[in-house]
Amino acid sequence: MILKRTFLFLFCLKLTVEHGFPHQPSALAFDPKLQLMAIGTKSGAIKIYGAPGVEFTGLHKDATAVTQILFLPGRGCLLSVLDDNTIHRWELVAESTREVGGVKKEGVVSLREVDSYSLPGRPGIESSRYQKCEGTHQHNVCPSLPIVLTHPSVMQRHPGDCPPLAKVILPDDYRCGKSLGPVESLQEHPQQAGKILIGYSRGLVVLWDLSSRHADQLFLGKQQLESLVWERSGNLFVSSHNDGGYSVWAVTNGNIYNHQPVSSTIPYGPFPCKAITKILWRTTQLSSPVILYSGGMPRASYGDRHCLTIQQDKEHVTLDFTSRVIDFFTVHNMDNDKEFDDPSALVVLLEEELVVIDLLTPGWPSLPTPYLAPLHSSAITCSCHVTNVSTKLWERLINAGKKWPICGGKSLAPPPRQQELLLTGHEDGTVRFWDASGVALTPLYKLSTANVFHTDCDPIDDPHDPCDDPDMQQQEEEEEWPPFRKVGCFDPYSDDPRLGIQKISLCKYSNKLVVAGTAGQVIVLGLNDERSDHLVDVSVMDLLQDREGFTWKGHDRLEPRLKPAPFLPGFQPLVLLQCLPPASVTAVALHAEWNLVAFGTSHGFGLFDYHRRNAVLARCTLHPNDSLAMEGPLSRVKSLKKSLRQSFRRIRKSRVSGKKRAVITTTSKVQEANAALAEQEEVAPVQRRIEPRSADDSLSGVVRCFCFADTFLRDGTHHGPTLWAGTNSGSVYAYALEVPGVDSGRTCERGGASESSMCVEAVLGKEIQLMHRAPVVSICVLDGRGKPLPDPYEASQDLSIAPDMTNAHSVLIASEEQLKVFSLPKVSAKTKFKLTAHEGCRVRKVALVLFSSAVQEDYSEHTLVCLTNMGDMHLFNMPGLRPQVRFDCIRKEDISGIASCVFTKNGQGFYLISPSEYERFSLSAKVLIKPQCSVQLLRHLGHIINSKTKHTPGI
Repeated sequence: MILKRTFLFLFCLKLTVEHGFPHQPSALAFDPKLQLMAIGTKSGAIKIYGAPGVEFTGLHKDATAVTQILFLPGRGCLLSVLDDNTIHRWELVAESTREVGGVKKEGVVSLREVDSYSLPGRPGIESSRYQKCEGTHQHNVCPSLPIVLTHPSVMQRHPGDCPPLAKVILPDDYRCGKSLGPVESLQEHPQQAGKILIGYSRGLVVLWDLSSRHADQLFLGKQQLESLVWERSGNLFVSSHNDGGYSVWAVTNGNIYNHQPVSSTIPYGPFPCKAITKILWRTTQLSSPVILYSGGMPRASYGDRHCLTIQQDKEHVTLDFTSRVIDFFTVHNMDNDKEFDDPSALVVLLEEELVVIDLLTPGWPSLPTPYLAPLHSSAITCSCHVTNVSTKLWERLINAGKKWPICGGKSLAPPPRQQELLLTGHEDGTVRFWDASGVALTPLYKLSTANVFHTDCDPIDDPHDPCDDPDMQQQEEEEEWPPFRKVGCFDPYSDDPRLGIQKISLCKYSNKLVVAGTAGQVIVLGLNDERSDHLVDVSVMDLLQDREGFTWKGHDRLEPRLKPAPFLPGFQPLVLLQCLPPASVTAVALHAEWNLVAFGTSHGFGLFDYHRRNAVLARCTLHPNDSLAMEGPLSRVKSLKKSLRQSFRRIRKSRVSGKKRAVITTTSKVQEANAALAEQEEVAPVQRRIEPRSADDSLSGVVRCFCFADTFLRDGTHHGPTLWAGTNSGSVYAYALEVPGVDSGRTCERGGASESSMCVEAVLGKEIQLMHRAPVVSICVLDGRGKPLPDPYEASQDLSIAPDMTNAHSVLIASEEQLKVFSLPKVSAKTKFKLTAHEGCRVRKVALVLFSSAVQEDYSEHTLVCLTNMGDMHLFNMPGLRPQVRFDCIRKEDISGIASCVFTKNGQGFYLISPSEYERFSLSAKVLIKPQCSVQLLRHLGHIINSKTKHTPGI
């Protein structure tokens, strides 16, 4: 069978692309000729971006911070300077065209390191002295500067061991201290390639001629220098300083010494200000120059702000960001025959996001980016993937959100065969919809649930988000000085942590969405293309069922609004279901065809009919010793003594069970069907002995998973709707449901026999207790062919192959320790695989995936994929549970990555590699998402190389 699968080429692990914003960015560069942008990170990564789908990634051998990046314009080359005083040269390299099976295939383009150099100086200390030379010419990219500047009391040479080539005498009346300080800025002359500006920390600026190796002019600044920038004509340059001011200097052919600038300004004076760390001066044809600079804020009042200022004539805006400014550049006219810069956009790299400002539109509003949007604008708390989304739903989501512009570059990726959505839940109560169909993870729509409740920061006063509506970005400037404007989407602070989204479920056929939160709130939403002002229905369900001896010590519930609230087009709340106690929701399931939603917490689970606003079922799963479940996730009253006491109890029980194995008795209504068979089995030499868990373990009542299924539960001849629930203590509850319109429903006592009075009822059919009480991770019902049942609406609307209802069904129950298949309706064990006993690991995530053959178009099979706490993937065939292949995917130390992993139905997956980045991987040999693009590179021989990444079929 393994040989067959090898021949069919079903499985292959490949890390395909990284989605999101680079973690801890440290450097920025822009190639105006190729329209490529590069970002360096503190972990030593280099990421190059063009149009959506144009991405290249390189990683230095040592995980050292990238301090500077410089493109060689038009050549597909860049230089990176690391914190360890090394320079690395990177190139976009295309493999030679090769012939495969008589067909010529173009080589794959990749970013490769081709050379590296070491600089003198101590690592991490002297590297800041080596500044990149910014300019438009290609052949003077990082010139050495062996200059000797003599003074009656000082001689400075840069860099260290180079012999002096020229000597410049400073005037006697110029006092700059005992040292000129390190070189802070190198700027190439915009019109004369052989001349550069050299700016020293103490304020001296030298115009140096590389060809003649002498100084054309000295600018004797007296204030500590931060940065330099040329005016386009080369007749002026601007210097920024640490006192929060900037100066304009004139470049003349007369006197070699220039003592005074043309003008000097401290924009936010006269009180002490912070340094202007970088400044840009861009000329325009129709108006005054545009001046852009970072920093310069009044130290006492706004010294903690992260700001960038834009000035032109009387227009003055101070962009206020929520994270530190790393670097910025403008997109402007670079043609040498043009007289003006005429900037069109400002690109700002922040510590947590990338912001683009439109410089052509009055008011300078923000532009939404087609990718690199901050996934972690609010911390990600959960995620959900939906495949094969219909075109109608897709268009409605786009209309509810906004249209995102396409930026520079050219992507050759064909349109995806199917549209995929990635939904992320966040700490601030928002759900974001992302286009996950291709390489670029593009934001489509954002839903906020905060306006359903009363919070400290009421979103009703401002229902629009500046990240969502470009028309709302130009806010009224504050009357106080400076004229701040909040810009960016990153907001690390939540108004109320109870708003956090914990679970998401979307039905793509009925356009129903369920989101569940930290304070026990479960919201059912429907898609509406129009704005609506309405009151949200509220239902409360007590999961404790008046059980005595339990007192909730955690946070309070969120207060729902009692008046109609405005809701923007998109998903709008229909009903709010509040669990009591208001503990975090741990599991949720939606069956839109039956109008049912199941939800679970650490106290129990419930079933709700959102169409009739009727509570169907409430079941408490608490054990008498589950006092920890009453403290809530936001409480800090966990008892250390109790934890130690429970640990010693486990040790004693383990010793006793090691001497004499006792049969574990259960108090459940139906004992585990194969308990006797399991007790008779001998532990194989390759298996580890697994000790039973105590029934009084804390949080044993946590509900972990749900499953809706139309199957055989009462007998083998009549099938009907069922609900399955699994808990942390290894308990599985199976309920037979009576749903109006699906089977013979019952009428409510207070109503008549009309359809509106028919209500859903739930009757407990089976209660299973797993022998070792391992937490139940997943439950799935299989049809007579051993295949998973189709999703709601798929069978009734002929959207998939109808399930086999003639042969006996079975149920797959996956616990943390083993996988087991039971026959239905008798619930007798058919087959199992003890993953913990064999591999010494525990199951964390489970998914049933349909794998298609990469060589045989009409062949596919369902496979069970398990992610363990060791970060590896185990694949099993269904329903025999025979191991197929094992992959090492995630580092076992990456606990957050394992916890955040989500699988797709076609063999792909996502997991967080940082708070702001998803790693996308594929277990399928056929379905791959890989960058594919064309890049025109201008090499030294002058010809154009047109390179493409390899096209991967299946997307």
